[in-house]
Amino acid sequence: MHAGFFQFNTSFGRKQENFGKVNAATKDTSLGLLVLPEFFATGYQFVSQDEVAELAEPVPHGETTEFLVSLSKDRNLYIVAGLPERDGDIFYNSAVLTGPEGFIGLYRKTHLFLEENLYFMPGNTGFRVWDTKIGRIGVMICFDWFFPEAARTLALMGAEVIAHPSNLVLPYCPRSMPVRCLENRVYAITANRIGTEQRKKGSVLTFIGQSQITSPAAEILAKADADQEVLLSSVLDLALARDKKLNQYNDLFKDRRPEHYCS
Repeated sequence: MHAGFFQFNTSFGRKQENFGKVNAATKDTSLGLLVLPEFFATGYQFVSQDEVAELAEPVPHGETTEFLVSLSKDRNLYIVAGLPERDGDIFYNSAVLTGPEGFIGLYRKTHLFLEENLYFMPGNTGFRVWDTKIGRIGVMICFDWFFPEAARTLALMGAEVIAHPSNLVLPYCPRSMPVRCLENRVYAITANRIGTEQRKKGSVLTFIGQSQITSPAAEILAKADADQEVLLSSVLDLALARDKKLNQYNDLFKDRRPEHYCS
């Protein structure tokens, strides 16, 4: 699988401008999978429920999902991207998977971070893995990474690659993902954004960038700088993600003893 991320500075509320950046970045790409940041088209720091209602969209018939479907078909590309979702009068922090065949699936963020708790409901989809023509793709969103159960659940469900749309402001994720990938023998593509949002007095959010692709052997295959607007990619050998053997005696999943674990 040839996979990558596009790290950029999202302009709050200016969807068409953000679509344009993604369209331009992928113009000459030969990727099979692209991961975009959390809330890539809207920006992150909402200040009211009314603002969320204005920018959130239904899935799959909202303009953001329709843009991604069109781009997937035009570029022959699978895309995982985050967006605020409207489901009637309920709002979720969600991610969609699109491909050359159209809309494929939806995941709603399980673990909400900071003021997301004021505006969104915790996700109710459970973790999702899709078997595509290019590989088995699982999805988690930003703060989900903080919970080891998220990546482990996706790996146990058969994910070979974890797509990880993010708007990271804490410093820990880039150095932690090698452990998440090593303990589950999966690839991960963390697509973060850059820039600063200060839409609420006394509340400044600075996004750390440092998007990266991490291997099942804890290797960082590609990494962006903290302030770099860039599309980076790597070729992933999915056979490595399917092999859970550490040596002739140990198999990562067969050695598990869940009867002794807390739930």
